[in-house]
Amino acid sequence: MSSMPASTLERIRRYLVGLRMPRALETLDATLNRFEQGDSSMLEVLETLLGEEFTTRETRRIRMALQTARLGTIKTLAGYDFSFQPSLDRDRIMTLAQLEFIERRQTVHFLGPPGTGKSHLSIALGVEAVRAGKSVYFGSLAEIVNSMAKAEREGNLAQRVRFLARNSLLIVEIGYLPFGREQADLFFNVVAKRYERGAIVLTSNLPFTQWASAFADDQTLTAAMLDRLLHHAHIVQISGESHRLKDKRKAGQTSTRAGAKAAA
Repeated sequence: MSSMPASTLERIRRYLVGLRMPRALETLDATLNRFEQGDSSMLEVLETLLGEEFTTRETRRIRMALQTARLGTIKTLAGYDFSFQPSLDRDRIMTLAQLEFIERRQTVHFLGPPGTGKSHLSIALGVEAVRAGKSVYFGSLAEIVNSMAKAEREGNLAQRVRFLARNSLLIVEIGYLPFGREQADLFFNVVAKRYERGAIVLTSNLPFTQWASAFADDQTLTAAMLDRLLHHAHIVQISGESHRLKDKRKAGQTSTRAGAKAAA
């Protein structure tokens, strides 16, 4: 129990409640006891109380921001197996993770076959951005254009475009699914709004020469879109085996060995 006058302690508690610092309030007594026992200086007491509150708030902020970003299953750079993709320059990815491309409002393209880790890397960059206090939004191209089409039917398209344009980072998975002209026009609207105003990370299984096939086979629109998306761009081409196929093979080998042992 602290030897500090009860009236002083009560005022400190009221201040912490008024300032909405519940974690600092929770740790107040234990922190003051360490001070009175000579284990902490007054400056360290202040640092501990503020540090506890900051850590709690930051953890809550990151959790809520990740939910808002709709990143789905959280992926990190630490969890990516760079040794499995020797074509990938790890240093380049770690440089991108410093997020300078967001400050410069540039585009990052992850291109390659299915299962090579494009989504993992794009989500990992999104996680880094959230931790750095950036606003992030993730979606497949189908989800994005469908949400825009719905907003257009409801008379809210301008509002939806503003939402998609305002985040510090927009992450889009292109996919294989072809879109009609109206849908292609909707996505071009987003690209045009974000051009030199907001960073984009795109993943695609298709080389740029085949992008028209995903956008209503409209060569003119696709060229105009790529003109903006490639102007200030980092292009990361990933070639190699699918992580998912590798995992399936491992599982198959394990079950085969287990079956052989059982038979023996």
